[in-house]
Amino acid sequence: MSLLIVLDHLATSSTITINHVSAFGSRREKGNKDLDQNTSQMASRVILGFLAIKLLLYITAGVELTINNNDTDHTLQTEPGLSQSLWCAVRNHSREEELVWLRQDETVDLKDGNRVNASSICISPVSKEDNGVSFTCKLARDGSIQITVVLDVIFPPSLSGENHPSVPEGDDVTLSCHVKANPPARMVWYKDNNTLVLEPARFQIFQSSDLFQLIIKKAQDSDGGAYMCEASSALGTATRNFHLTVGAGKLAFPTEAVIAAAVVGVLTILFAIVARLEAILKCFRKARRSSSNTAL
Repeated sequence: MSLLIVLDHLATSSTITINHVSAFGSRREKGNKDLDQNTSQMASRVILGFLAIKLLLYITAGVELTINNNDTDHTLQTEPGLSQSLWCAVRNHSREEELVWLRQDETVDLKDGNRVNASSICISPVSKEDNGVSFTCKLARDGSIQITVVLDVIFPPSLSGENHPSVPEGDDVTLSCHVKANPPARMVWYKDNNTLVLEPARFQIFQSSDLFQLIIKKAQDSDGGAYMCEASSALGTATRNFHLTVGAGKLAFPTEAVIAAAVVGVLTILFAIVARLEAILKCFRKARRSSSNTAL
């Protein structure tokens, strides 16, 4: 309130000064009284507008937001299955401030009474998929005033992947191990319970944040066996087993067998038709004999 009184005093003083200058000028230049009066009014409006902008900047600059009493962007460590509450509050405000919550880039629906000066949301239960998700609280009237918290969901490694069917010798094969872990896991491939020794010319490893692959070029009979993908971190270890069978080569299409089966099928149909015709002819002959006896 005292700031408003000072600003009002400054605006009034400025107007008086401008009017004094205008009066002095009017005595020197008679006939320009109306022009000086308009100039004075315009200058007063400019000064008042400038002071209003300064006041708005002063009010906005003092407003701060906090999440769980933390006034800077930060990460929040949690675990799957827990409930996590986020409390956003306005500091140094001179008016009621409406708040908005964002989950990533999507607006969170808030109930009435949970928007002005303070607002809370609850993530329940926390899941692995919430890892890395950001929650932002900001002023509705000025989105530049905001604060963000990012969830750091920690959990032990978990693995998944489909077992590869047997492959012909000479074909390429890929064993895929899908991994979820936070913190990131250390990944290793084993073959027949021993750490896999990679032949640079035929074996390749591909790894991303959620995928660990073993690629075998031109599979040989010796490549067959039991493979295991292992993921380990400070929170635990997970394994996934694969069994690879390498055949003697691509199987030829059994053309002769198909032809033989087709011939047998055709002959069976023909025999059935012939047998059916013989039965029909027998019935026809009996019918003719009966009609001949009746005529005599």
